Amino acid sequence: MGRQVVVTGAASGIGSAVRDLLRRRGDEVIGVDLHDVEVVADLSTREGRRAAADAVLGRAGGVVDAVVACAGTASPTEAAIKINYFGVVELLDLLRPGLVRAERPRAAVISSISSIQPYDAEVVAACATRDEERAVALAEKAVGEGRGQQLYASSKLALARWVRRTCVTSEWAGEEIPLNAVAPGVVVTPMTAALLATEGGRELVDRAVPMPLNGHAPPEAVAHALIWLVGPENTHMTGQVVFVDGGADATLRGEDSF
Repeated sequence: MGRQVVVTGAASGIGSAVRDLLRRRGDEVIGVDLHDVEVVADLSTREGRRAAADAVLGRAGGVVDAVVACAGTASPTEAAIKINYFGVVELLDLLRPGLVRAERPRAAVISSISSIQPYDAEVVAACATRDEERAVALAEKAVGEGRGQQLYASSKLALARWVRRTCVTSEWAGEEIPLNAVAPGVVVTPMTAALLATEGGRELVDRAVPMPLNGHAPPEAVAHALIWLVGPENTHMTGQVVFVDGGADATLRGEDSF
């Protein structure tokens, strides 16, 4: 019998690839997104996150075997903080009771190679204290000062740090729930399509994120890593940020960063 797996961002990109691969394995997938899924919800708001969690738990009968949080945005605005950070951590908090009821619960989220790039330290600190109002206000300030491009990196770094802090707590490790992240390099999805459509865009991307192993990744390359992390085979890996990046991290940070 298949497991019940929640996949956010399931309508496109990596989330869609995760959904399709899980269904082929016989799992039941409850997709969460803005359209074309089982649970339609806006994860940029507290109300939307609560509505999503209530709907998911209702469909799942209160038991969730795994959560794969893929929903995100590359928008250089405060939306990156609302969706990429608070939309992930708050939804996982709300779904954790369903995970606790499962026999072998697992959770995984998506960070990014961008987490090693320049970021807004004040925004990341506000995320760490779970102060959404302050984080959003600081993000709006960054946009006004022309630093909106740092918000995606800030959201993904904050999320990676949340995984590291949270994975060993009694609420997660104490309940035998592995919690991990993947950090993709450049993935060919609707989010990157416009940038990769021109030679200039590709050159810009490849300077920032060099990927010597096989170049830009299809979404399935990241999806397979996520599926293993939330599979029953993963009994002891937790708190890890796994770079699925074609060697970009090793190229940019070298041998001393591991």
